[in-house]
Amino acid sequence: MNYFVIGDDDAVLGFELVGVPGVRAVTAEEAEAAFNQALASRETGIIIITEEAAALIRPLVDRYLFSEKFPLIVEIPGSRGIGKERKDLRTLVNEAIGIKL
Repeated sequence: MNYFVIGDDDAVLGFELVGVPGVRAVTAEEAEAAFNQALASRETGIIIITEEAAALIRPLVDRYLFSEKFPLIVEIPGSRGIGKERKDLRTLVNEAIGIKL
């Protein structure tokens, strides 16, 4: 099972430094293309997407959050955030999968 990250330059670069592939997406078209690219690989088990990128394609993200079993979608704060309560990545993943890491 592989990870895939979608978001701003900082998020993508940070995850790429630890070996997680990703795509920069700042427009709705880029975000949708990146999301579809992640879905195209059967090996992608977890898609990490920044709040800003997810907001651009909210209906698509929500479809996978609420009705699909796979892959797991984890929204993380981007470098600018959009006003949600700040949580660290470990907490976000723990909440998403229901297991304490």
